[in-house]
Amino acid sequence: MNTSQRADSLPAPYFLPGLALLLGLLLSHKVSAHGDTPPSLQGVAMPTTPGLLDGDSPIVTDKTIAIQLGKALFWDTQVGSDGMACGSCHFHAGVDGRYKNQLAPGKLHSNAASGLTFENTASGASGGPNYTLKRSDFPLYQLADPKDRKSAVLFNTDDVVSSAGTFSANFANLGPVKSPKDNCTPTTDTIFHAQAGNTRQVQNRQAPSVINSGFNFRNFWDGRANNIFNGVSPFGLRDPDARIWVQQADGTVSPQAIQLENAALASQAVAPAVNSSEMSCQQRAFPEIGRKLLPRQPLATQAVHAEDSVLAGLRNSSGKGLNTTYAALIKSAFAPRYWAGTGEVGQPAYSQLEANFSFFFGLALQLYQQTLVSDQTPFDSLRIPGSYPQMPEALNAKQKRGLVIFLNAHCAICHAGPTLSAAAHPKVVTPANSFASLRLVNRKTINGSVTGNGVVNGMLDEGYFNTSVAPTETDIGLGGKDPYGNPLSFSRQYLQKLRDGTPLVDPIIVNSCDMDNTFAEDYLKSELLDDPYITGSCYTRSVYAKIPTPLVLEAELQKRRQGRAMVAVNGAFKVPSLRNIELTGPYMHNGSLLTLEQVVDFYFRGGNFNNPHHFATLVFPQGIFDSEKADLVAFLKSLTDERVRWERAPFDHPQLTVPHGQQTTADPHHPEQAADLHLVIPAVGKNGRDAALGPLKPLANYLKP
Repeated sequence: MNTSQRADSLPAPYFLPGLALLLGLLLSHKVSAHGDTPPSLQGVAMPTTPGLLDGDSPIVTDKTIAIQLGKALFWDTQVGSDGMACGSCHFHAGVDGRYKNQLAPGKLHSNAASGLTFENTASGASGGPNYTLKRSDFPLYQLADPKDRKSAVLFNTDDVVSSAGTFSANFANLGPVKSPKDNCTPTTDTIFHAQAGNTRQVQNRQAPSVINSGFNFRNFWDGRANNIFNGVSPFGLRDPDARIWVQQADGTVSPQAIQLENAALASQAVAPAVNSSEMSCQQRAFPEIGRKLLPRQPLATQAVHAEDSVLAGLRNSSGKGLNTTYAALIKSAFAPRYWAGTGEVGQPAYSQLEANFSFFFGLALQLYQQTLVSDQTPFDSLRIPGSYPQMPEALNAKQKRGLVIFLNAHCAICHAGPTLSAAAHPKVVTPANSFASLRLVNRKTINGSVTGNGVVNGMLDEGYFNTSVAPTETDIGLGGKDPYGNPLSFSRQYLQKLRDGTPLVDPIIVNSCDMDNTFAEDYLKSELLDDPYITGSCYTRSVYAKIPTPLVLEAELQKRRQGRAMVAVNGAFKVPSLRNIELTGPYMHNGSLLTLEQVVDFYFRGGNFNNPHHFATLVFPQGIFDSEKADLVAFLKSLTDERVRWERAPFDHPQLTVPHGQQTTADPHHPEQAADLHLVIPAVGKNGRDAALGPLKPLANYLKP
């Protein structure tokens, strides 16, 4: 057998149940049966956005200042309506390190009353708003035997561990000059409410790490942050009204549509700032954020370390904030055509600088976050010459055994490439492939015989899989739609194109000949036609450039689970990077697992459920000895960059005061709201945390039993 062959393209008999035990026994064998070690991240180029920094007329004219602008905006609590910064949910190794008032009731659970109510926790507490998490609350799905998916269920909930954001309130106006908070009118919150009043709302999904996120093709767990940035919203070309304002020769401005590729970070950045549960009071528009911030001192109330790796040169002599304004930074970083126009635009009327603030905000945050690359880990060390699998020389014996287990257990198929995520840009995951398309839509063996569903091939979005963390109906994930009615999934769009010729709303290339399991492999010749949508060349695979006829597709879609036309995207979520995984718990899209040991148990028992679109050819019961689990966890810890652990440059940051639960008394300024408790994150410079602060630790270390 060719050991580089992908496991999901192996013949179905390879996954017969009788072999599951054998696979478990072979996990620690010295030779990997499922491909070689993923490459180091060192030297891997960040995907570039054409026209942003290059070309005859670049958008950004000073990258250094744009990064300074992005870092200030990311950490500034003035951005939020009531004290939330982007960094408020990403201050601990790129994720949220809070543990009080971090429960949400599973509001995405379709047609379920439990989605609007809190349930008791596994520790026996009542949970709900303002609850302080304990180690015994995890995992959120508990079995009598954590290694056996079929053992008795001891605890289950659709509640989610996530991040507290804003209070429920309606935006009125910006409030007094220099006030860090907007003037908002509190509204009654029937879910996030304690005895003293409203508590801060908690999000529906766990906050993923921003570190290395610049390599992703799309962002958010469901991929809704589009690869193309339109300057206004997360939805790329899906948003038909997105326009920015560009200065004309006579000095006036006119609206213009833009499409900046490989800018998913910018698409992601513009969402939370106007989200009414994350950072904004309801109905606050992005130009209002611009009007608020443009004349202000960045980070005005926050300490900036004298040795901040990016901001030290702009640090105000008081030690707080920067010695400039947001308007000045934008004008120094961006081409004048985006801010120098005359007159006002829109209704209500805004200056060009205000109207384009989402454009500046998204791109500045992208450029800053692209500097957050963690590529200095033991895993990234030089490979031992002649070793197979290629063994990083800095791994100890335990970690080396863990790497072999990682490879033999198929982990590197989803956690692929140098970022250890198949959701990264395909040119990062597989830079040397010979395909004309990026293979963003693929067709794989979804269910093997181990599920009882037979062998099923299904289309899917590469890097987004259903691993049965929770029942699909609790959160449909990638199977959902954008606000304009379009499927979030590329595969769903492609299926519609095969049915009636409707073009994909996202401008991606999908070639039938580039798929792992082509239609030609399991459809009869009489059921196929030549693929008229091929772009570029199929090279030696032209024989596979076939698609089912529309009549055959319609017949398949009427079958159980859509037959051979299955699109496996319901309940699918983005594969996260494993880098710094030791520090980024709780894990999964619902924050249901606290420790790496719990994560390993989950995967080696084959998930928690048997969802219809469960990726059973990769996540199936394998069996693992305790010693092997310890080795695998040791390997996962080798993916931690010590600069992240100690917050050394580029992972240093200004001071941040983060809401961390509520007091038992009301806020004197808003008696409808419970007063905040706070967690103060001290400013850290380029040399990182000192011995007194100590290193960042896994979330479990901060919780009581």
